[in-house]
Amino acid sequence: MAVATATATLSSSSVFPLHSLHQQFPSKYFTVRPITVSLSEKIPAVTQSSELTKLPIRKIPGDYGLPLIGPWKDRQDYFYNQGKEEFFRSRIQKYKSTVFKTNMPPGNFISSNPNVVVLLDGKSFPTLFDISKVEKKDLFTGTFMPSTELTGGYRVLSYLDPSEPNHEKLKKLLFFLLTSRRDYIIPQFHESYTELFKTLEKEMEKNGKADLNSANDQAAFNFLAKSLYGANPVETKLGTDGPTLIGKWVLFQLHPLLTLGLPKVLDDFLLHNFRLPPALVKKDYQRLYDFFYESSTTVLNEAENFGISRDEACHNLLFATCFNSFGGMKIFFPNMLKWIARAGVELHIRLANEIRSAVKSAGGKITMSAMEKMPVMKSVVYEALRIDPPVASQYGRAKRDLMIESHDAVFEVKKGELLFGYQPFATKDPKSFDRPDEFVPDRFVGEEGEKLLKHVLWSNGPETESPTVENKQCAGKDFVVLVSRLLVTEFFLRYDTLDIDVGTSPLGAKITITSLKMIGVGTEI
Repeated sequence: MAVATATATLSSSSVFPLHSLHQQFPSKYFTVRPITVSLSEKIPAVTQSSELTKLPIRKIPGDYGLPLIGPWKDRQDYFYNQGKEEFFRSRIQKYKSTVFKTNMPPGNFISSNPNVVVLLDGKSFPTLFDISKVEKKDLFTGTFMPSTELTGGYRVLSYLDPSEPNHEKLKKLLFFLLTSRRDYIIPQFHESYTELFKTLEKEMEKNGKADLNSANDQAAFNFLAKSLYGANPVETKLGTDGPTLIGKWVLFQLHPLLTLGLPKVLDDFLLHNFRLPPALVKKDYQRLYDFFYESSTTVLNEAENFGISRDEACHNLLFATCFNSFGGMKIFFPNMLKWIARAGVELHIRLANEIRSAVKSAGGKITMSAMEKMPVMKSVVYEALRIDPPVASQYGRAKRDLMIESHDAVFEVKKGELLFGYQPFATKDPKSFDRPDEFVPDRFVGEEGEKLLKHVLWSNGPETESPTVENKQCAGKDFVVLVSRLLVTEFFLRYDTLDIDVGTSPLGAKITITSLKMIGVGTEI
């Protein structure tokens, strides 16, 4: 998620990841380390038990099947016959192991080699974060990489390994962007999401229900443009088209990993067997590029100081903002409200009372210090990130022969093998969490709750660690946490409770709001 990754990233991140900002963002959850820019300094390896002999050494179970047939069969199970959750769960049961071999989509014709070693528990999964053990080059989307024609001919930051010189330069540029615009985050979020709430209320009055996703898409894009670049898209040639253009562009990158709900044979044929031609979205992408180039003069000037061309910097800013950050907000905000709504009125009352009391004590303004006095709100955000992470899959290629531990055994991985982790299984590991499949709102409250944050892994690293130029943790990690907290805070300052219907979409939950109760109003909107 993270302005990363924020991707996913979206990945998928204020407290910003620079030591000089520590006083501005005093939260213990946002404690940051100084950014170091020397790649000669080694990052500590992911902590694991060194006494491997206590566990049996086991051959990795599973197989890849026959060429062409094995990957095709696994793809059918993954998308259609079983679905993601059952695909992994059934193999855990079959092999009696959370580490096994299988094929990951898209398989034949798009990816040259779909073979992976799967890591599905909280002990083995963190291997994917340890850059002393795994390489991250061209693995952002997994077993295939989208055409660089979709990113101006450049391999953007998400596809770079920390060992590559441009990784340091580009990640520093994102840190600069976040730092330089830190004072605009809270006010611009309030402005953009106040408009979202008004839109939802009008739709509720007219239709008795409201589509959260489309309104959130527009609000998220407007917020990112205004807060990070000081530009209002509506006042430019882009208008309100940003979310639609991004959606088409992202589809051309991720279609091998998606299903659109078409008839099975048609869906599989169109999405998973050949790449959609980038030329079909060239004009759409150019409109986005022009908007970012015209709106980011200060950041592009700084990029040149870092030794990055303005063109390459702009393509990276576009990707980080539209794919990582916007993508994260597009997926995670509806998912988070889904869990909050399902938790019921008792939680809503607790959140409303806590949030309103803290804001009142801060003079009626939302501030960083006020949000630090909202332990239930903060825990709810972390619990949503744990149970429904916005980026579910992580990859890494073994740099050398490795011994990887699960809770039950030790497995030998050969140099060059591709490791894959499906995060929702790792963050629902019963060895890490009680009631792992339940949404527990106050899971991270208090000293004992805070200790569990090391098992929250949504940002391509533990929540207790920080992004640096030397790791692949989402550059916008803290940004994502901040804006998620802001959404919950803004919502419960305005409303008492909500009811929803939940559907599905290619990217996350589709939320229809069926009732909203406003503060001081005894009847529903």
